[in-house]
Amino acid sequence: MTAIDRPFYRRSHWHWGLVVPPVLLAALLFGASLGETNIPANVVLQVLANKLFDAGYPVDRIDEGIVWNYRMSRAVVAACCGAGLALSGVILQALLRNALADPYLLGISAGASTGAVAVTVIGLGGGLISLSLGAFTGALMAFGFVALLAHAAGGGAGLRAASVIVLAGIAGSQMFNAITTFLITKSANAEQSRAIMFWLMGNMSGVRWPDVTTVVPAAVLGVGVCLWNTRALDAFTFGADSAASLGVSVKRVQLTLIGIAALVTAVMVSVVGAIGFVGLVIPHAMRFMVGHRHGILVPASALAGAVFLIFADVISRVIIPGQVLPIGVVTALVGAPVFALILINGRASR
Repeated sequence: MTAIDRPFYRRSHWHWGLVVPPVLLAALLFGASLGETNIPANVVLQVLANKLFDAGYPVDRIDEGIVWNYRMSRAVVAACCGAGLALSGVILQALLRNALADPYLLGISAGASTGAVAVTVIGLGGGLISLSLGAFTGALMAFGFVALLAHAAGGGAGLRAASVIVLAGIAGSQMFNAITTFLITKSANAEQSRAIMFWLMGNMSGVRWPDVTTVVPAAVLGVGVCLWNTRALDAFTFGADSAASLGVSVKRVQLTLIGIAALVTAVMVSVVGAIGFVGLVIPHAMRFMVGHRHGILVPASALAGAVFLIFADVISRVIIPGQVLPIGVVTALVGAPVFALILINGRASR
């Protein structure tokens, strides 16, 4: 830990819990206020008070419907998805010691998409398998394929291991994306194909309150497990052997955290589709701002991911009048330049 990191890290223990709630609330209010019809923040608060506490404020029924039935549910789901994907990136980058590791690049998102499409389009499981379970199975299969391919390629250690994992992830992503496209082309009609392809790019148009009950437990579980294992994640910064010498149960921690990353990614993909760059860019940006200690990196990344995806959702609704852009397009348009700046700054600081 550097001298720059230390003061912020120590202060974070007592003030972090005071920062997260107001920032997250402000982001949710922002997400519920802006759209084709802008609604003042005080009206949004009145709607929330009426719905949550039966306050009885006089609010226009149209505004109330827009805020509660449409925008607020989207904002909550966006926050959970952003936090979950960012944490998955933190986990994978720490365990694999690979700066390019994230759910999208390592094929987890592609596998989750394949599993979800297999359940919805071809009816895999005969109705006994839920969409989230199908996505989770596909995510685990994809990561297993990437891990086996990297092992068979003999990645070794250091830079070669990092490059082999990335190349294996690219291969896995392409293969599972191809399987997904094949399933859609073979089994879906034209209308289904259009809807699924739009969903696969990240679509929050159909998100409603029942989806909140799916993503909130996954996000909370991901945050809780990551916070419980922050010391282990710190130990993995120096490699698995160093972590073992520090008393970390390497296999148990790896299985637990990779399983959580796959589960969280699968749940989010099953609800909103595959969204790229969140799990890659947010952890890098937060390391630049708060340092490498996972005790603060985990909550910082979760909060930043939540705020980022809420803002991306707002942009997707307002950038083209009368149309909604897939949120994955927005995250890529924003994430790619930001990641380029991070790479340039990282090179300049060396």
